[in-house]
Amino acid sequence: MSYSELYSRYTRVWIPDPDEVWRSAELTKDYKDGDKSLQLRLEDDTILEYPVDVQNNQVPFLRNPDILVGENDLTALSHLHEPAVLHNLKVRFLESNHIYTYCGIVLVAINPYEQLPIYGQDVIYAYSGQNMGDMDPHIFAVAEEAYKQMARDEKNQSIIVSGESGAGKTVSAKYAMRYFATVGGSASDTNIEEKVLASSPIMEAIGNAKTTRNDNSSRFGKYIEIGFDKKYHIIGANMRTYLLEKSRVVFQADDERNYHIFYQLCAAASLPEFKELSLTCAEDFFYTAHGGNTSIEGVDDAEDFEKTRQALTLLGVRENHQISIFKIIASILHLGSVEIQAERDGDSCSIPPQDEHLSNFCRLLGIEHSQMEHWLCHRKLVTASETYVKTMSLQQVVNARDALAKHIYAQLFSWIVEHINKALQTSLKQHSFIGVLDIYGFETFEVNSFEQFCINYANEKLQQQFNSHVFKLEQEEYMKEQIPWTLIDFYDNQPCIDLIEAKLGILDLLDEECKVPKGTDQNWAQKLYERHSNSQHFQKPRMSNTAFIVNHFADKVEYLSDGFLEKNRDTVYEEQINILKASKFPLVADLFHDDKDSVPATNTAKNRSSSKINIRSSRPLMKVPNKEHKKSVGYQFRTSLNLLMETLNATTPHYVRCIKPNDEKLPFHFDPKRAVQQLRACGVLETIRISAAGYPSRWTYHDFFNRYRVLMKKRELANTDKKTICKSVLEGLIKDPDKFQFGRSKIFFRAGQVAYLEKLRADKFREATIMIQKTVRGWLQKVKYRRLRAATLSLQRFSRGFLARRLAEHLRRTRAAIVLQKQYRMLKARRAYLRVRRAAVIIQSCTRAMFVRRNYRQVLKEHKATIIQKYARAWMARSRFLRQRRAAIVIQCAFRRLKAKQELKALKIEARSAEHLKRLNVGMENKVVQLQRKIDDQNKEFKTLTEQLSTVTSTHAMEVEKLKKELAHYQQNQEADTSLQLQEEVQSLRTELLKAQSERRVLEDAHNKENGELRKRVADLEHENALLKDEKECLNNQILRQSKAESSQSSVEENLLMKKELEEERSRYQNLVKEYSQLEQRYENLRDEQTPGHRKNPSNQSSLESDSNYPSISTSEIGDTEDALQQMEEIGIEKAAMDMTVFLKLQKRVRELEQERKKLQVQLEKEQQDSKKVQVEQQNNGLDVDQDADIAYNSLKRQELESENKKLKNDLNELRKAVADQAVRDNSTHSSPDSYTLLLNQLKLANEELEVRKEEVLILRTQIMNADQRRLSGKNMEPNINARTSWPNSEKHVDQEDAIEAYHGVCQTNRLLEAQLQAQSLEHEEEVEHLKAQVEALKEEMDKQQQTFCQTLLLSPEAQVEFGVQQEISRLTNENLDFKELVEKLEKNERKLKKQLKIYMKKVQDLEAAQALAQNDRRHHELTRQVTVQRKEKDFQGMLEYHKEDEALLIRNLVTDLKPQMLSGTVPCLPAYILYMCVRHADYTNDDLKVHSLLSSTINGVKKVLKKHNDDFEMTSFWLSNTCRFLHCLKQYSGDEGFMTQNTAKQNEHCLKNFDLTEYRQVLSDLSIQIYQQLIKIAEGLLQPMIVSAMLENESIQGLSGVRPTGYRKRSSSMVDGENSYCLEAIIRQMNSFHTVLCDQGLDPEIILQVFKQLFYMINAVTLNNLLLRKDACSWSTGMQLRYNISQLEEWLRGKNLHQSGAVQTMEPLIQAAQLLQLKKKTPEDAEAICSLCTSLSTQQIVKILNLYTPLNEFEERVTVSFIRTIQAQLQERNDPQQLLLDSKHVFPVLFPYNPSALTMDSIHIPACLNLEFLNEV
Repeated sequence: MSYSELYSRYTRVWIPDPDEVWRSAELTKDYKDGDKSLQLRLEDDTILEYPVDVQNNQVPFLRNPDILVGENDLTALSHLHEPAVLHNLKVRFLESNHIYTYCGIVLVAINPYEQLPIYGQDVIYAYSGQNMGDMDPHIFAVAEEAYKQMARDEKNQSIIVSGESGAGKTVSAKYAMRYFATVGGSASDTNIEEKVLASSPIMEAIGNAKTTRNDNSSRFGKYIEIGFDKKYHIIGANMRTYLLEKSRVVFQADDERNYHIFYQLCAAASLPEFKELSLTCAEDFFYTAHGGNTSIEGVDDAEDFEKTRQALTLLGVRENHQISIFKIIASILHLGSVEIQAERDGDSCSIPPQDEHLSNFCRLLGIEHSQMEHWLCHRKLVTASETYVKTMSLQQVVNARDALAKHIYAQLFSWIVEHINKALQTSLKQHSFIGVLDIYGFETFEVNSFEQFCINYANEKLQQQFNSHVFKLEQEEYMKEQIPWTLIDFYDNQPCIDLIEAKLGILDLLDEECKVPKGTDQNWAQKLYERHSNSQHFQKPRMSNTAFIVNHFADKVEYLSDGFLEKNRDTVYEEQINILKASKFPLVADLFHDDKDSVPATNTAKNRSSSKINIRSSRPLMKVPNKEHKKSVGYQFRTSLNLLMETLNATTPHYVRCIKPNDEKLPFHFDPKRAVQQLRACGVLETIRISAAGYPSRWTYHDFFNRYRVLMKKRELANTDKKTICKSVLEGLIKDPDKFQFGRSKIFFRAGQVAYLEKLRADKFREATIMIQKTVRGWLQKVKYRRLRAATLSLQRFSRGFLARRLAEHLRRTRAAIVLQKQYRMLKARRAYLRVRRAAVIIQSCTRAMFVRRNYRQVLKEHKATIIQKYARAWMARSRFLRQRRAAIVIQCAFRRLKAKQELKALKIEARSAEHLKRLNVGMENKVVQLQRKIDDQNKEFKTLTEQLSTVTSTHAMEVEKLKKELAHYQQNQEADTSLQLQEEVQSLRTELLKAQSERRVLEDAHNKENGELRKRVADLEHENALLKDEKECLNNQILRQSKAESSQSSVEENLLMKKELEEERSRYQNLVKEYSQLEQRYENLRDEQTPGHRKNPSNQSSLESDSNYPSISTSEIGDTEDALQQMEEIGIEKAAMDMTVFLKLQKRVRELEQERKKLQVQLEKEQQDSKKVQVEQQNNGLDVDQDADIAYNSLKRQELESENKKLKNDLNELRKAVADQAVRDNSTHSSPDSYTLLLNQLKLANEELEVRKEEVLILRTQIMNADQRRLSGKNMEPNINARTSWPNSEKHVDQEDAIEAYHGVCQTNRLLEAQLQAQSLEHEEEVEHLKAQVEALKEEMDKQQQTFCQTLLLSPEAQVEFGVQQEISRLTNENLDFKELVEKLEKNERKLKKQLKIYMKKVQDLEAAQALAQNDRRHHELTRQVTVQRKEKDFQGMLEYHKEDEALLIRNLVTDLKPQMLSGTVPCLPAYILYMCVRHADYTNDDLKVHSLLSSTINGVKKVLKKHNDDFEMTSFWLSNTCRFLHCLKQYSGDEGFMTQNTAKQNEHCLKNFDLTEYRQVLSDLSIQIYQQLIKIAEGLLQPMIVSAMLENESIQGLSGVRPTGYRKRSSSMVDGENSYCLEAIIRQMNSFHTVLCDQGLDPEIILQVFKQLFYMINAVTLNNLLLRKDACSWSTGMQLRYNISQLEEWLRGKNLHQSGAVQTMEPLIQAAQLLQLKKKTPEDAEAICSLCTSLSTQQIVKILNLYTPLNEFEERVTVSFIRTIQAQLQERNDPQQLLLDSKHVFPVLFPYNPSALTMDSIHIPACLNLEFLNEV
């Protein structure tokens, strides 16, 4: 193309600028042939005329289209030149904050001077396994490329990291090693990867220092080889170092520091173990105070020193060696601070004898003080004949001291490196290695010396190797695509290298000058001038005779020759070295005895460790003439550099070029001058030049067709071959055939051709846009004209209408005025008439009212007179009636008094009659009968003695009569006195009773009053509490109304937080299970490696073995059964045929009777105490014989009851013994039915006896209650006493015994009343105390509520809601804890009862088991070996029996060798049901060993199957479903009530009877978790290769996504031809396959939901992580594709009824990312919308996507930096995690819900294909 076509109007170009290096401008006028200048407009609208010279090609560089700006690969730029590279790097660094950019095979890394979250484990896993061009540029991508090429090509690799000080070389090398340590971790437990990483802090401490350019600058070069085995795991490492800057030990420039280790040691000087070092702060030592500032901002030297010590310990450096190392370092500090005094003559010096630093130096190194003091100030001269000792001047002594310090530090440095290599060595065979070279970049300062010369020499060698490698790759690419190519001319720096290292070169002349006795730097410079003045790479400065200029590949560098010879010699006096060799410390002596003459010690380790690598030098080594030449530093450096180049040439190199953006260490600040200088120096621009010389732009035919199909014609698109179409289009668009070439799979373009095609494409779009705009504008004008015409017509129509309406309005107003006048006049006349009429009406009303009132007054007076007359007449009538009634009453009273007197007289006569006395003496009839009997006896005797006593009778009768009279007289007197006493006593008792009753009433009234007050107070408190609650509720409602949105959100967040904590807890537990399974897998792998071949596990080995699976059962029983059971155990009866159900009922009945007996005994004791009190009182007042008899009778009855109870107990024990003896006797004959019958009969008799005893107890209780009632009925005698005392004439007829009995009854009644009163008072006191306790509790509760209420009022509304939720949670937690304790107690009691029941059931069932086994043995011989599938035994109980020796066969057929396809069409989870039926039979036979063995073998068999098929999804899901079903069966039939709620009666019969398998359920649950995690791992492994291609790369919507130019990295050697490309349908097909397998195998629906939730999370994480690491994927079209793909996945979820799994919620971050790509990104409103929408994305993720957003064509706009800053400002309040990427390895904690089966065990058939004929149905 001609210049006129290229430089047309609006074309943008680059012009040089002194400040910004390059500046952008735009042509305002087309260039025409012959023009001498270009008319340009700068970005600040300045017009500039730029001169051009077309003949000499002096024209400005063309600028790339905006669509190419910000590319990941600089070689993708169409115009490849310096300003394009600089601008692309600047845009990526400042606007997108991308520090990595590819430049062909080079990774350009710009130091951000800020910590970035792009180096975590998640990022490492994201780059692992990815092709280099698929992800954004990163150091991890380079490391992955090296790792993949090593594994695929089996060739050693090298990563060369270079750059000047402060560019970030050390950090980049460190991250590369971290990547290898993570991806290729060691397979053994040696932790070699940790040791490799631990070497970094050690080398940084002893080899890094602070400079003006970098706070952690590496002052040496190192090459670390990381060795790998055949499986590509790290097995070892080796390190080589180059050119340590020893001069820094003794001198530092301003604002610089010595090596870090010196300051770290000074910072830790206060530690006890370092007291002997005699160190203080760093400012006190000469070698550490040179730079002025001894600290680094943000760096803690003490903390770094601790890390250094830990790293030394990890690498195996013993503690004593560490102390020795620190002693040597401290001695160097003391040596530098030694005070040297010059003598007066100036030719000699001395050291003060009291110099502490020299003493410390000698003490720390273990050398003699006097000798070192002498030889520091003297030197020995050896001649052919004599030896002289000569003094030295002050400067010579200082130089010698500094040389000694440098030599000591260099030897220590070499020793540490050697020991690090020893720690990193391995005895295993190294298969391959990856080397990481961290070496200094090209350096140029104001004063350049020997160190800069060596550094630039090394960079010349590396640049040569780099150029040849780049050229080689370019030619290989051309040959691979079979296109013709010509030799590309590139810069060869071999002449510059020859100038340095050839014979009589700079280094050769330097060594020769060092051999001259009096050689000087000036003489050496003159020799250089004479020898190399004609070389084009060597120049002499005009103003200096001691400097020289070398024209390096990067720039011209002027070196000052002063100090070259001294540094090259590196002279140390032999006398000082000999003193150090004689040190008493072995380490110090070894440092100098092991000094080699040729290569440094660091190379010997390399020679040993890499002896297996065959490296041949491309150039022969130069011969060394003598030993002295070998000792020069230049020779050593040249030798090690040649060895390094040989190693690099034998490997595949990868290049990382580190760029320092500014010298001020400002974060994300770009200095174009410094950047261009480094780009020229590091070879990036040379790579660009080589690429530009050939065909830098490369497109695949498919991408070219998609991008430029708009330039194709319709007839060209008719062809189906895209390659042919592309060829025909290009031949028509680009006339020069040399500008492009067609390869096998790609089209190659010269530089600028892609930009030309983009220009044509833009012009095509511009033309189409103009056509569209023209058509649209014409249509808009037509629409506008039509709208104006319609508007004009509307205006006219409305105007005419307005005039017509105005006329009509005038006419209406005129007519209305006439009507108004008429109405007004009428109204006026009517008002006058109405006024007159109202006046007449008022006058009439007043007159009529006056007459009416007058008549009313008259009527009222007459009515009042009538009322007065009525009341007067009524009073007179009432007075007359009352007088008559009083007279009648007087007459009646007199008559009634007379009748009463007559009746009273009759009653008195009746009272004196015998009937009355008989009624009074009713109680004496019995005594009269007795006396009558006695009289009859006496009469009989009297008749016999009548004859004998006839003579005496008369006399005796007279005496008797006389005595009777005296007795009657005496008796009358005595009765009068006794009746008076009794009356007085009764009166006093009555008064006491009244007083007690009054007191009781007072107490009752007080109690009632106090009770009422308390109730009132409680009611008031409750009312007040209710008011407070109402007020609190009002306030809460008000608060909730005020902050409804905040409270709801906070509550939701609280619930989510609690749910998250639960999920985290479950996740932690499942992670532990996962780690356990990994450790178990690792153990098995190690065991397999140790014992290869067939290995048989011992039969007694199991992962589930324990000392006792079933805890010991206590044989202690409740009540009195303990002795009997103990006796039965001593006898040894193992199979006693006892009906335990009847026995337990009998035992329960005995316990109830025992408790009732105790209650009765307590009640009798209480009655006995009361009776004793009554007896004491009766003894004092005359005891009653009948009461004693009743008490004695009750006591006797109680004793009889106790004896009968003991007898019953003895009978029960004898019954048990008889049953046991009978069982022993009948054990051999199996006569269980007879023994059962006998037992039932005996138990029946005992039961009847118990019923009888129970009835006796009830009778006794009734008698006691009757006695109580009779005792209480004494108070009813009080009315009788009152009745007797009311007859004053009957006292003389009352018997004395009756009176005493009445007196005792009154006393007893009084005592009963007192007892009741005391009981009531005690009850009242207890009730009062209870109420007081309630009041106190209410007070405390009210105080707490008031305090809580006050605290709540002080809080904010959000905090109030949160505080209320916390209070409620705490209350619920306390209640839950109480309930939990209650449940635990109940469970404990239940377990105890179960254990007691087991021992009974075991003994009862043994006889049944023996009988069943005998029957099974008989039936076993009759069964055939073939199992009929359709036949069902009638007596099948859902149990399967097998013999112990068949267990291995059962596990093999049912677990190990079972294929899921064998069970297609059968009941899902059939193996689980079969296993449970086998377990149930073992439980039925009470064989715990069999249960333990079967379960352990099953679990181990499942683990072996899963290990064998660890990549088989169907097998894993099959055993997951069976394990879960087996677990459900163990729960469903465990006998626990909580698991039996959904069981049928038939299923309840299939429950386990003897064993509690809770522990095995836990083991099966853990196994299920392991299987689930393996299932997820397999599914993720199948899905993960499809995700990126299907979700991001495949065009689900055809023609939507555009294709952008690709760079060199898309041609990476790590990419394999013909890689699979997946579409979304592939993922959906795979998901359908997963879903079908899971459903067919009967997995629980809840688990299926969790599986797909996990898989969708993985799809979300992988897709989003790739989106965040791929700049080419962040576009509007990608967002549209993502939304379409996600909608398809959501539709699939709904179709499979999986939308409730939460899978869509896991995709929320990806959905929001897709929306973010499609949203408008310009205004602050757009930023606010983005912030409100992207709630599931973190701030870093949002900013990262916005930075990565790339328009696919020039019509889209980039996201501005100001918009991104606005987003960051609005999102700064978020507390987002610092992690950029999602954790794709995260696994949600799985929850296995309980899902009982509806099948019964007896309905399950066993197919014949399982080969389980040895199982017998029971």
